[in-house]
Amino acid sequence: MEADVQVHTPSGVCDAALIHPQGNGRWPAVILFADAFGLRPAMRDMAKRLAVGGFTVLIPNPYYRSTKAPGLDPGFDFTNPADRAKLQALRAPLTSDAVMQDAIAYAKFLDAHSSVDKKAKMGVFGYCMGGPMTMQAAAALPERIGAGASFHGGGLVTDKPDSPHLLVPKMKAQYYFGVAANDDERQPDAKTKLDEAFRAANLPAKIEVYEGTLHGWCVKDMPLQNGKPVYDEAGAERAWNELVALYKRAHV
Repeated sequence: MEADVQVHTPSGVCDAALIHPQGNGRWPAVILFADAFGLRPAMRDMAKRLAVGGFTVLIPNPYYRSTKAPGLDPGFDFTNPADRAKLQALRAPLTSDAVMQDAIAYAKFLDAHSSVDKKAKMGVFGYCMGGPMTMQAAAALPERIGAGASFHGGGLVTDKPDSPHLLVPKMKAQYYFGVAANDDERQPDAKTKLDEAFRAANLPAKIEVYEGTLHGWCVKDMPLQNGKPVYDEAGAERAWNELVALYKRAHV
């Protein structure tokens, strides 16, 4: 079952997609935080795949404060300064506090829905800019969110006071981090700082660098980079299996 829904938040009304298995039932709730290209068919397909396994999945439009989904034009080009400026404007309202408030609203919406098993822990997962959003959500809802996964997450560890890795002490979620090889080359100490943060909080976290992968390798519709495909099917399948295994471990 797939439906377009509206979620009321402190900042307005968020357009979102809600996907769950066929039939009457209640399933664990999951929030999928999209990458920079927003809520679109590639993200819906991931949610549908997860729903088949017995989950109710909400995919919010991250840019709802500014525009309807998907937010970015299909021809968006990261190498174009004008396009990058558009993205920066869309992302500007997405402060850590704003994302945390949104997450609380998304969880409230899910828990009021007839397809959600409120007794089961909630899961979160995200790609690119959605990676840190999973951590902000897990910190905002420690009693509700039991597992989180970030794939080629950007900005998980920064030198700013609102760095996502500094939120780990507020969480109670188990975690999985799939790191792109080129992201790791740019910031090799990020995985170490993440690992230290989770160890200090006594929370399980599995952190892996996917050798030979580029940022975005999990998402089928990623544009070519220097004429080469970013999507890596073998790596994406491995990442997907890690996500499912995490939810099983955490009883989501």
